[in-house]
Amino acid sequence: MKKKLLSLFSGCGGMDIGFEGSFSLPKNVLNQDINSNWIKHKNEKNIELAETIFETVFANDINQYAKIAWNNYFSAKRNKDVNGTFRLGSIVDIVKAYQEGDTSVLPKNVDIVTGGFPCQDFSIAGRRKGFNSHKDHHGKLIETSIPTIETRGQLYMWMRAVISITQPKIFIAENVKGLSNLGAAKEIIQQDFASIDGEGYLVLPPQVLHAANFGVPQSRERIFFIGFKKSALNKEALAALSSKEIPVNRSPYPTPTHRINGEMHYLKQEHLLKDFTKAKSVLLDLDEPTATADLSQKYYSKAKFMGVHCQGQKEVALEGLAPTIRAEHHGNIEFRRLSKDNGGKYLDELDEGKTERRLTLRECARIQTFPDDFAFVIPATKTKKRFELSPSQAYKLVGNAVPPLLAYHIAKKIEGNWDFYFNS
Repeated sequence: MKKKLLSLFSGCGGMDIGFEGSFSLPKNVLNQDINSNWIKHKNEKNIELAETIFETVFANDINQYAKIAWNNYFSAKRNKDVNGTFRLGSIVDIVKAYQEGDTSVLPKNVDIVTGGFPCQDFSIAGRRKGFNSHKDHHGKLIETSIPTIETRGQLYMWMRAVISITQPKIFIAENVKGLSNLGAAKEIIQQDFASIDGEGYLVLPPQVLHAANFGVPQSRERIFFIGFKKSALNKEALAALSSKEIPVNRSPYPTPTHRINGEMHYLKQEHLLKDFTKAKSVLLDLDEPTATADLSQKYYSKAKFMGVHCQGQKEVALEGLAPTIRAEHHGNIEFRRLSKDNGGKYLDELDEGKTERRLTLRECARIQTFPDDFAFVIPATKTKKRFELSPSQAYKLVGNAVPPLLAYHIAKKIEGNWDFYFNS
């Protein structure tokens, strides 16, 4: 029996893809010395990860293009129409509708809730307004006085409300690393989640996970809050998870499989850790935009080089980690290669006639560990417009997403402990 997953702030589905599994990736991203049993199929270039016990029964986001991308991928994956699974709209409006009597807006018998609540107000790259956001729950600038609880910076409280309504056995909330350094925000959020139904949830100390420690070829750090419904836990599990030092094998947080710059983790499997996945491992086999039929590889930002002192003006270091894929478009997408005049280092490629350009959507998706069958550019069919999902819209989706491979690591750790944690 599949465990029912309710996904909030779903975006285009990075967390959902990871939690369900059964998707393909370049083989070098997985440490097969540690996790060979995760592989369902493999060939010379790629691996297909096994499916998990989780299935997304409800997804939600305010972005209409996220819904288009999500439905397109999961309809093909499940070979059936999934239009009723993704609910477009604000989580605030959904909770209010439920509280006003429309209980059909949320599913019943949910096992797990996940959600990457909006991060812009906690990000170092943003305004760092935190709880005092300047935007409402629809993402619009606040022009009149509205209840603080409905601002973008407090949307985690509406995730909290969904948890209180649906009573999952476990929940996972994700945000940018910058939240952990924004005053007491981390502690406030942890306590707010723990106080659901009168201290009904055991919320573990949040952890910052670096995606590169799990094979993702990118410098990307995120903070995760994981909570358990106390009444659903076995006595042994409650004792283990409540202890000051949670046993590594019983923690829901995954253990690293890759090193970053020679770091040590002092794990039993330390000798099996591999060095981080280099960007070239997921980029060099892709055709140039002019030679591909993949629309997600054909399109890329045409923003000009603005000088090395501006954000997004460097070329990807193929021998290192790729930079954090951001949700902005225009000049914030890094270059796959620069010209010689602009300091480009990939002279062999330039001598072959390959031109200066920024990362394509597929390259960003590869860096984020999305499978190649996820379409980030979808042409229009029955309308006069050119795209159902355009490149500029898609850059925002891929940059906002949780890397599916990182989500898969979390899912597999929880899956492996499910019978220890719960009776069913």
